[in-house]
Amino acid sequence: MTITSVKGVTVGHWSDPAAMTGCTVIVPPSPNVATVEIRGGAPGTREVALLAPGMAVEEIHAILLTGGSAFGLAAADGVVQELEADGIGHPTMYGNVPIVPSAVIYDLGVGQSSVRPDAKAGSSAYRARSAAPVVSGRVGAGTGATFGKWRGPDAAQPGGLASVSLACGDATIGVLVVLNAVGDVVDLAGNPVSGSGPNATEPLDSAAGTALSNTTLVAVATDASFGRAELGRLAIRCQDALAATIRPSHTRYDGDAAFVVSCGDVAADLDLAMEVVFAATAQAIVEAASLRGQ
Repeated sequence: MTITSVKGVTVGHWSDPAAMTGCTVIVPPSPNVATVEIRGGAPGTREVALLAPGMAVEEIHAILLTGGSAFGLAAADGVVQELEADGIGHPTMYGNVPIVPSAVIYDLGVGQSSVRPDAKAGSSAYRARSAAPVVSGRVGAGTGATFGKWRGPDAAQPGGLASVSLACGDATIGVLVVLNAVGDVVDLAGNPVSGSGPNATEPLDSAAGTALSNTTLVAVATDASFGRAELGRLAIRCQDALAATIRPSHTRYDGDAAFVVSCGDVAADLDLAMEVVFAATAQAIVEAASLRGQ
């Protein structure tokens, strides 16, 4: 089961396996409320300020996760154009304005760095969206993802994209992760996953962090009915899961971002939901590491 188990959520990928980059679009149903939590010193984002508490617009129309570093943010233009063509967006006097929060990973150190997701790629990912179970592995935004780079570029392991969903009482919580971390991946028992090394607490090698910069991205969708403040607690719990399974995490070379969107009216206990989000995020991170090479 994946994030598309949440009713109305669709996901689409665009992948370039030769250039080793791609992008992924998550489209939630309307109405919804969304927020984001960002950790680490090197985020690359678009439209995230609007997700803070107290902002005038609470609903979003898609989330874009993309490779290509800052260049890859151009893919959001294609998603916005497709949403506009479909008549979707925040209503204004002069037409609908689609809101598409976006975040990037740095994957320029693998594949062909001159090829990055652009507006056409974003448009293709949007048009490819489906409610079918999400295809995982080295696809979409996870195509060029790597992890375990703190020892140096030669130590990098292929990362990828994974998605899981878990029940939260009568509600469903789905998580999608793009794993592109400086650190190694361990399970919740502390066991290394897929070749991650055992010495994850040693200092970062600064050259490695600079040459193969990073960032793990998380998107969460739930049909549980929560407001923005409550969603903020869930987003923090996502980041807790990153800290538990990626060692080291939230470094100055990472721009870890966790988007959370509520798009349903199912009653759910917040404390239980926080633990489900933690478990689902941790599971997706471990799966993304285990799927390397696929």
